[in-house]
Amino acid sequence: MSAMNIISLFGGLAFFLFGMNTMGSALEKRAGGQLKTVLGKLTSNKFKGFLLGIIVTAIIQSSSATTVMVVGFVNSGIMQLGQAIGIIMGANIGTSVTSWLLSLTGIEGESFWITLMKPESFVPVLALIGAVLYVFIKDTKRKDIGLILLGFSILMFGMETMSDAVKPLADEPWFANALVLFSNPVLGVVMGAVITGVIQSSSASVGILQALSMTGAVSYTTAIPIIMGQNIGTCLTAIISCAGANKNAKRAAFVHLYFNIISTLIMLPLFWIIKSVADIEMLNSAVTPFSIALLHTGFNAAAVLILFPMSKLLEKLACITVRDKSEDDEKNILLDERLFSTPAVAVAQSRAVTEKMAQLSMNILIDAMDMFENYDEKIAEKIRKGEKKADVYEDTLGDYLVKLSTCDLSDSDNRDVTMQLHMIGDLERLSDHALNILESAEELREKKMDFSGQAKKEMRNIIAATTEILNLSVKSFISNDLESAALVEPLEQVIDKLKMTMKNSHVERLRRNECTIEQGFVFNDIITNLERVSDHCSNIAVCLIETANDRFDMHKYLKTVKKEDENFKKNYEMFALKYSV
Repeated sequence: MSAMNIISLFGGLAFFLFGMNTMGSALEKRAGGQLKTVLGKLTSNKFKGFLLGIIVTAIIQSSSATTVMVVGFVNSGIMQLGQAIGIIMGANIGTSVTSWLLSLTGIEGESFWITLMKPESFVPVLALIGAVLYVFIKDTKRKDIGLILLGFSILMFGMETMSDAVKPLADEPWFANALVLFSNPVLGVVMGAVITGVIQSSSASVGILQALSMTGAVSYTTAIPIIMGQNIGTCLTAIISCAGANKNAKRAAFVHLYFNIISTLIMLPLFWIIKSVADIEMLNSAVTPFSIALLHTGFNAAAVLILFPMSKLLEKLACITVRDKSEDDEKNILLDERLFSTPAVAVAQSRAVTEKMAQLSMNILIDAMDMFENYDEKIAEKIRKGEKKADVYEDTLGDYLVKLSTCDLSDSDNRDVTMQLHMIGDLERLSDHALNILESAEELREKKMDFSGQAKKEMRNIIAATTEILNLSVKSFISNDLESAALVEPLEQVIDKLKMTMKNSHVERLRRNECTIEQGFVFNDIITNLERVSDHCSNIAVCLIETANDRFDMHKYLKTVKKEDENFKKNYEMFALKYSV
């Protein structure tokens, strides 16, 4: 084997890894919406989790990435350890998709259809189509499809290059001797685990084995232990990723490791016994890329059949390995940067946390407005804690979303991240106003002050309007309801007018000595906070509408809608009548 062959081998491996990464990233980006939908159906049913693991791994073309994602889910508290086990098992089967694609390189025959299925026949065509879509088409969805085709073409080209580079090895005595050495099952497992651990991809490791099989010198006896070792080696990525995670996330990584080790410990001795007792001629014959794909899938399927009923045992082993230490270990983090490996999932998780923040801010605001007539010390403490929690949400989400925005996002995910970045500031300010309103209620209570009957009537009216605008804005964001969002701005204008009307009424009451200046300060603070709440609700609703229309000129939208939109005028009149004083 010449120096050029070695260069070609490593060059082919580089093309192979780059093509796999490109294709996987483009597939994940293109299927982002569907991936989020699938992940949204997470369930405690382990069989559904198993199917989910197959689907997600087939999409992103990496069992390691799926397992890292699962570690992130468990660390964030989205998923329980028991749910993760089924997904991890499914990921082992889902990763076999790549080996079946690569098995096309071993197709032999001269008929038209067989020739058509050979990579040298269809890969140039796919590469050409992919290049045209990626370079000349502006539509991002078609560009993503082009990138998938280009990635697949580069992947297959790398596989062909590796296969051509290793063909001279068939005539090398040292290579034959090395293969005899690795026919020892234990050494074969170690070799497969080490190579896979180094390149951190079982799909790539299987691809290398398929390329070597093209020499005709790799037997079933050599290939089977190596395939078992490859499954163990792929666990390294998840083990590394769980550093710094909570105990259950670490346990999820160890479940992956134990699943592959135990399945190897069961099947490797079984394979060795069969080989020793029965003289099976096929075990000494050469494997092909197709038979390697079959062995890889068969081993993983057999492992699932054996260990799926024993999933509780895997969970117990992981719990023994990673023991309970303290209560701090129980805490889940809000967001996990491990999910950046699949940006669509990270966006979905950040959206879920933003929705929790929105719900929290709305709830404590409604509680604060109720404190004027139904003061409760426990609720007051809940509002204070909620305000602090909203601050944590804003800081955590802000950092996470800024980092997430640098990932390779689809257009829709990019818009979603931008929208969330715009909204979290308004959501945090809502919680601040909840605290301000609570303090006003407490001042009234401590100083034993009370408003006049008319002032109370006006206050109840603006609180009712503020409660409605809160519900409209937050629920329109959570449900992505643009019709409800369109109702927010007309109501905000009505609340602005209510504030001015109430201020004027208050001045009249001062002139008639129906209230004191001290009461007036508190009254003014309350209605100012309520009016500012409506402003933030308007910002949230307009941001949602502008994002849906792929724009972010909020000032222009407000100016246009107030002057030209007939529905705005009708809705304004409806709310003005509903909340007239």
